[in-house]
Amino acid sequence: MLIPFFHMLRDGGMKTSITELLDLLEVMKCGLANESVDDFYYLARTCLVKDESQLDRFDRIFAAYFRGVDDSLTDLMQDIPEDWLKLQAELNLSDEERARIDAMGGFEELMKALRERLEEQDERHEGGSKWIGTGGTSPFGAYGYNPEGVRMGQPGSRNRRAVKVWDRREYRNLDDSVELGTRNIKVALRRLRKFAREGAADQLDLNDTIDKTARNAGLLDIRMVPERHNAVKVLLCLDIGGSMDDHVRVCEELFSATRTEFKHLEYFYFHNFIYESLWKDNRRRHSERIPVFDIAHKYGADYKLIFVGDATMSPYEIAYAGGSVEHWNEEPGAVWIKRLLHTYAKAIWLNPEPRQRWDHTPSIKLTRDLINDRMYPLTIAGLDEGIKALH
Repeated sequence: MLIPFFHMLRDGGMKTSITELLDLLEVMKCGLANESVDDFYYLARTCLVKDESQLDRFDRIFAAYFRGVDDSLTDLMQDIPEDWLKLQAELNLSDEERARIDAMGGFEELMKALRERLEEQDERHEGGSKWIGTGGTSPFGAYGYNPEGVRMGQPGSRNRRAVKVWDRREYRNLDDSVELGTRNIKVALRRLRKFAREGAADQLDLNDTIDKTARNAGLLDIRMVPERHNAVKVLLCLDIGGSMDDHVRVCEELFSATRTEFKHLEYFYFHNFIYESLWKDNRRRHSERIPVFDIAHKYGADYKLIFVGDATMSPYEIAYAGGSVEHWNEEPGAVWIKRLLHTYAKAIWLNPEPRQRWDHTPSIKLTRDLINDRMYPLTIAGLDEGIKALH
């Protein structure tokens, strides 16, 4: 049964391997799924999904494969009025009463009965044994009990008896096409890792301590090592103000995530485009500016350069001297970004504007040409593409 499911995952873009499928089969032999759809779902997800950005995709494929023998059941929840599944009274049964409740008699019979209920039922039911509702012994609904039922509209499992679950997916926001959140950004940034041990030796190296103690005839020989850090170095340049006010939240989330993930992080602000100087404090942007030449001399070529901005402005701000809206720039912005790219070969531009708008905005097209087409949308998928370009 799981071989077609495995192929469906692969066809759907999942990177599930044969080894992971064999792991799932092995743990199922140990009885970990416990004959529960909920348990099997979590077990399969643990074994088969190795990338958090694919959780939503797994949920959709899982729901499609295990929907049953009839495709018409896919949208059942849309046909059931919300009021039918609201909790008003919860069912409490003794063990003897539970034992007297009969199962429907198999998955196909259960699905057939559900279709019949949908055709016949026209009002809310509560506490019954047949209709879709709540607090009863019917196989269909929420907050009741049946040894073989379909759970609908109920957050979480109660009796772990459901044959099928129609609930909202748990990880919808982790789809790789949605806008980023701080947690999602961290998942993507972890691809840009290169660990090294730096600084004072202040952490216990347990394996080496055991080895050296054994070689020393049991006399304790404690060995220490420096703390392990992500050694990747990042220069982050953030566009601020103007049209970027619409993207403040996602930029703050990106900034927060990068500060957590990278020990070697330097950040600077600019407005619309790069000119002869940047700044670190927006409140002092006119009095405390840092020349771009100083930045390029201070931070080595091993830094990864990341620009974040919507690149939406007058093309004159990029291509002409004096084009800046805030000051008179002696040289065009295009000259300054080329100088930075000459120093930092590994550079990308992350754009919070949707990709479909890029070809209709002249300044974005011009920026893409200057950055050698290394502009990526500020989504999980886009950030993933950008991280690969920085390797």
